[in-house]
Amino acid sequence: MAEPKQLFLNLFEMACVSHITHGLWPLPGNNRHRFAELDYWTELAGILENGGFDGVFLADVIGAYDVFRGGPETALREGLQSPNIDPLLVIPAMAAVTKRLGFGVTFSTTYEPPFAFARRMSTLDHLTKGRVGWNVVTSYLPNAAHNFGLDGEVPHDLRYEYADEYLDVLYKLWEGSWDDDAVIADRERGIYTDPAKVRYIDHVGERHRVSGPHIVHPSPQRTPVIFQATGSPAGIEFAGRHAEAVFTGGRTSEEFRRNADTMREAAVRHGRRSDDIKFIAMAGVVVGRTEEEAADKWRLYQQHSSLDGILAHSSLPVDLTAFPRDITVAEALRRAEVAPERVPFLPLERTVGQALDFISGSRDDRFFVAGTPTVVADEIERWLDEDGLDGINLRQYHSFDTARDFAELVVPELRKRGRLPEEGSQPGTLRERLFGAGNSRVPDRHIASRYRGGANLANPVEPLRLAGAGNVASF
Repeated sequence: MAEPKQLFLNLFEMACVSHITHGLWPLPGNNRHRFAELDYWTELAGILENGGFDGVFLADVIGAYDVFRGGPETALREGLQSPNIDPLLVIPAMAAVTKRLGFGVTFSTTYEPPFAFARRMSTLDHLTKGRVGWNVVTSYLPNAAHNFGLDGEVPHDLRYEYADEYLDVLYKLWEGSWDDDAVIADRERGIYTDPAKVRYIDHVGERHRVSGPHIVHPSPQRTPVIFQATGSPAGIEFAGRHAEAVFTGGRTSEEFRRNADTMREAAVRHGRRSDDIKFIAMAGVVVGRTEEEAADKWRLYQQHSSLDGILAHSSLPVDLTAFPRDITVAEALRRAEVAPERVPFLPLERTVGQALDFISGSRDDRFFVAGTPTVVADEIERWLDEDGLDGINLRQYHSFDTARDFAELVVPELRKRGRLPEEGSQPGTLRERLFGAGNSRVPDRHIASRYRGGANLANPVEPLRLAGAGNVASF
């Protein structure tokens, strides 16, 4: 009989007050306001490590949400991802008080040069003993582009072409610049590194020129686990080439499976196996010792949820709250002089009230459950076995109650069913937790491996070309 499929369990975090559950930070006992205190992160790390979590996933943005109502005021009032501290800097503190917990961290490929980032990630992989992954993003906020000297956003598909070269540079540095045995630490001869086993990469591309060599010796994973969140055609093609774990979702089982299948097909197109990508969805779990307790918690969270925060987070270019609830969305857009093409996700034929109700409840989709530990575990097993999900990013409604509730009530039930490792399981690298013991490095079929041992450094890989990417003269 086959072993039950195990869940990869992440807590979804961000170093800010209001991440994705807006309006809840003032709730009694909520610690969100402590996000800039080191103790917040070490305390959280202990809860997750002792509570059976595999990792904490740290989101990030590099701009303000200033589209809704024409400025950042709503987002600032809500604490919506601003203020927001650098997530890379909290990882060493969390790693110092844990042995097993993994870390996924977000960083954009669009605005900052690759050489310095390669150094930071190799450093984190060393300090965590191989427990770090990178969520590759290309940045979507207009304000982020302005912060780095551009007149506007780089077109979506072109950002992915830029990202493809960015990763090519990183792979050359991480995989090709140093041999595994370059560091010899020969005390008798006074030689620390064998120069014959370190090389320049001499990358000359359309956007980057990087000589190398990498300034950090090989870390446990060399290349950190590559995460990606996507659903667009360009993102799917990019994921097929690079991603090892993809954050995706769907309002129905069929939609999720369709999204996952398109990425599996993209992986095969790029010479990989269909199971080389794991799929992780953001999940909402509200658990109580009784159904009544769980229902009370969920009612509290719904009552305090902020519609303004949700609308600002959506970067909605029209303030629907300023219009009567009984007129259609199409009429509201006409009065606001906003072209429907700017809001393709809004149902034009519905009333403003219906649209606002849909937006405020749109996060409670397929991957949401409220109930007792048994009810929650049953639903998670359906996600694993019926939908084909590999893991979840647990959405936080309350810090630290969401994590504590899951650890104390749900984890024991999942362990009884063989869905999580037993308490005290041996630490390993993040990639090993995802793909099994002995898999600390990217497999030979991953594009990063082509540079191992210094191979192909003078033979650049064909760039990923995406139809309709366009050009940006100002960049």
